[in-house]
Amino acid sequence: MQNERVPGRIGREAHPIVRFGSDRSRPRSRVLLVGAVAVLALAAVACGSKSNGTTTTTPTTPAVTVPSAPASSAAAGGLSGKWSGSYSGAFNGTFTLHWVQTSSKLTGAIKLSTVGQPVPLHGTVVGGSIRFGTVGSTAITYTGSVSGNSMSGTYKVGANGAAGTGTWSATKTS
Repeated sequence: MQNERVPGRIGREAHPIVRFGSDRSRPRSRVLLVGAVAVLALAAVACGSKSNGTTTTTPTTPAVTVPSAPASSAAAGGLSGKWSGSYSGAFNGTFTLHWVQTSSKLTGAIKLSTVGQPVPLHGTVVGGSIRFGTVGSTAITYTGSVSGNSMSGTYKVGANGAAGTGTWSATKTS
């Protein structure tokens, strides 16, 4: 019954891949070996490449530290001190500001070339934006931007600029 085929039964010689006894583990180990070699071959191709007999590698880039942007003058009391500037528009002249900055709040005085006495000021600075105004009978509001040792913007005299508007700029002197 060695070479005889029986219906419904697989004989030893009829299907040589199917083996009985100790020969049964050989096909599995061959499949595993072939699979492992295929995986290793694919990994080798994926990890490195050869072109004209030379191996190419990708250089690594060292980490780069980007310094943060310098703090504006508005940060940490940077506006405190003396500023000199000019204004034009409905009114023309020069002025001197003396600021004291505490966090985002500004207090001080402005002396206009057309007015003999300094006039108190109060304002705020947030980032690069500045807003301040006079305290007194004639309300003057100033808005603008500050960058480093310079600032500029627009002014309005009276309610919503009813008495006049214009531009201003100033530079820190001390």
